[in-house]
Amino acid sequence: MGSKKAFILGYDAVSSLGTDLDTQWQRAIDGDCGIGKLTRFPLTADFPVRVAGEVAEVDLCPYPFLQPREMAHWTSPIFKYALLVVHRALEKSGIVITPEIAPRVAVTFSSAVGGLDAVLHADRLIIAEGKMPHPFTNPNSCINMVGGKVSILTGATGPICSTITACATGVTSLIMGEMLLQRNMADVVICGAVDFPLVEPIVAGFATMNGAYRPKEGQPEEPPEKTSRPFSFNRRGFVVSEGAGCIIMATDEFAKAHGLKSKIEMAGWSMTSDASHFVSPNLTTVQRCIKETIANSGLQPADIDAVNAHATSTKVGDKIEADALRNIFGKNIPPVSANKSQLGHAMGASSAIEAILAMEGMIKETLLPTINYVPDPAIEIDCVAEGARKVSQEFVLKNAFGFGGCNSCLVLRRL
Repeated sequence: MGSKKAFILGYDAVSSLGTDLDTQWQRAIDGDCGIGKLTRFPLTADFPVRVAGEVAEVDLCPYPFLQPREMAHWTSPIFKYALLVVHRALEKSGIVITPEIAPRVAVTFSSAVGGLDAVLHADRLIIAEGKMPHPFTNPNSCINMVGGKVSILTGATGPICSTITACATGVTSLIMGEMLLQRNMADVVICGAVDFPLVEPIVAGFATMNGAYRPKEGQPEEPPEKTSRPFSFNRRGFVVSEGAGCIIMATDEFAKAHGLKSKIEMAGWSMTSDASHFVSPNLTTVQRCIKETIANSGLQPADIDAVNAHATSTKVGDKIEADALRNIFGKNIPPVSANKSQLGHAMGASSAIEAILAMEGMIKETLLPTINYVPDPAIEIDCVAEGARKVSQEFVLKNAFGFGGCNSCLVLRRL
């Protein structure tokens, strides 16, 4: 950890639980679930996935930069939702990006999947009608373009990079942002991630690799809100979802100079690579990432008050995360919240949204529940299954693990 303190000054999110943060928080503490029937495209009788976590439409009238004329060429939903959460997070932070501070404002806001829906649409038009792609097809699908659009919206002219680490993208965005602050390359960083992966071949692809939830063959469909079951004995894979989360981070010097106050500090982090299987996590390197994160924060395992888990509801992934926690904390594993039980899995955006919910919980001294939990004898863990719990939290560990063996963890501290 460097000498500069990295303060969180504002954040905002959209998820399957809602499009404003207050609604999402209230539904989360009430134990609600945002998962419902998949409606983003027509489903054939044999399509393997029937449920999803979809984000509702937002009233865009108050936002001139999101009006039809401005967004006509940016057809992938990642752009409007990314720009929306960035705008609202900046408003909450109290930062106005003037030409004077713009060169010291960096952007690490990213996406794991990007705008592949635009390429799919163009491909289908070529096949069906022989039409050439729209000129903005490639810009929509260019995975770093979402960060570019954030820069254009805000006027930020500092360093910009796309922190693509699959499902860990949101947390990696924060880590890269903290690195820029420590190297004195920026005073403010616009962090976060967006993903809207409910595109037919992407969803089907997750099913054929046995990642996405589907009921057991020969058994009836379950209620959608019961299908995401992290750490549970009957877990059957993740529910593909949509979402976006933006987190504004700045140095303590910048915050003090501009009269801005923070309630959360990024205390430390680590990243590791599994160098193993392309999707199945490696206990050794996952465990090392968590252990190094705690040490990098200047802490001991006993100092961690709660864990916000990656916990996708896969058989192998959940077991390895739980084993890593057990090996580090012994019999004193802190309470663990698995937000994907309520949100589904919004790919790279998940860890950004979950970090935001964790920070809300720290401020409001509340741990969110893990719903749909059926104890697994192989996983001994307290995952707040009874409902939201009042707990004072100074230090929270946030885990995020992505395809390709990308592990990113951080510790948040309440000031």
